[in-house]
Amino acid sequence: MSTGLIRRFAIQILQALKFQRDYDIIHCDLKPENILLKQPNKSGIKIIDYGSSCFQYQRIYTYIQSRFYRAPEIIMGIPYTTSIDMWSFGCIMAELYTGYPLFPGENEAEQLAYVMEIKGIPPDYIIELSSRRNLFFEKDSFVPILVTNSRGWRRLLNTKTLPNVLKKCQDTKFLEFIDLCLDWDPVNRMTPLEALQ
Repeated sequence: MSTGLIRRFAIQILQALKFQRDYDIIHCDLKPENILLKQPNKSGIKIIDYGSSCFQYQRIYTYIQSRFYRAPEIIMGIPYTTSIDMWSFGCIMAELYTGYPLFPGENEAEQLAYVMEIKGIPPDYIIELSSRRNLFFEKDSFVPILVTNSRGWRRLLNTKTLPNVLKKCQDTKFLEFIDLCLDWDPVNRMTPLEALQ
């Protein structure tokens, strides 16, 4: 899609996410399939499927979000906030640009490896918070366990960049925008209001 159309969709999604954040609501499954056009041939959209959503102070589930749009804190077993929806949003923006999921992991281990391929290893303090650390990192260390997928491919750390993955996108503002949505630390991740600005 053109960046102009992506921008129109982004503004509407961010307005919804800002409203949700104002009321401490986490969607928990933001993905392209849950964003619908209001009318054919128009750019008005609405977000659907709040079946797994919750209030930030009443988190019900630990296994949430569709895998390709799942925030690292969910994979790693770290308490989550409304910031997981911003992670999903960043993944959706990249997918609207390329037509392909940004992190299409076969399972959670490969999903995290896809993220580390572009974003590098998470900061030590993020790894230390993980209740599932031993599934993804060497015992008592911060060294990721490299996994091989069903096709025999192995994701390597820091071997790709956002511009490379986004088909050599030259729009530095758009790349920076997506990168700010995909911060390892949910506290540092861009908020809907910051994104709207």
